[in-house]
Amino acid sequence: MRLPPHPLLLLLLFTPCVSLAQGDTRIAFLGRQLQQGKDPRSRSQAALVLGATEDPEAVAPLCGGLKDPSELVRAAVAKALAKLQEASALPCLEAHKTEPDAGVKTAVQEAVSALKAYQSRPPRFYIVVDGMKDLTRTLPAELVKATEARLRSRLVRRGALLAPAKESKSAAKGALKKLGVSGYRITPEVHALEGGGLRVAIVCMSYPDLSLLGQVDVKAGGAQPADLLKALVPRAVEEAAETFEWSNET
Repeated sequence: MRLPPHPLLLLLLFTPCVSLAQGDTRIAFLGRQLQQGKDPRSRSQAALVLGATEDPEAVAPLCGGLKDPSELVRAAVAKALAKLQEASALPCLEAHKTEPDAGVKTAVQEAVSALKAYQSRPPRFYIVVDGMKDLTRTLPAELVKATEARLRSRLVRRGALLAPAKESKSAAKGALKKLGVSGYRITPEVHALEGGGLRVAIVCMSYPDLSLLGQVDVKAGGAQPADLLKALVPRAVEEAAETFEWSNET
């Protein structure tokens, strides 16, 4: 149900499990496996697991894997990038479209086609994402940047079309009319919890009129900030999608 125009806090409390505490090292571990594994089959498996992470941080190690000496690994990397569905992987894939191995070349071409099709699918809603605010004032800048990238990626997976920065009101109205969807503007914030832990808040307004629709919050503790944020961002997006009825856009 859509929130009334005054702020409303929707709290989602969950208990992190052991895997959450290990989550911060997962991409780095798989990246090392992809880069340093002695057996091409183990490197291929690392690539495929990276492709299933739904994490934009997996793009960099996977793109590096397109230079692997094994055709088996390079083909697995191309398939993993297609599955990952991150548009930022297009440049590295297109740089390898002239692959000498026929099988790898086909996998790269299919990955490029899949990502372009993913990019061009009709949006379900149109959204402006403000820069993530670190209200803890303690998080490393690179962690805040990575968290914002993860938030944007999750929104796109939800069917969002991200509006350009500093879009004029008339341009926004024109885009919304052409697309036939609703517009939103969100401000994501990270807060510290008393006694430890983090809270991720998403303040949502209509766009471009900027009427306040409300706020959702998710929180967790018991792990390092990077681990908590990796778990909280997708939960915050799902909560916001349900609260503001993004899932009902057509």
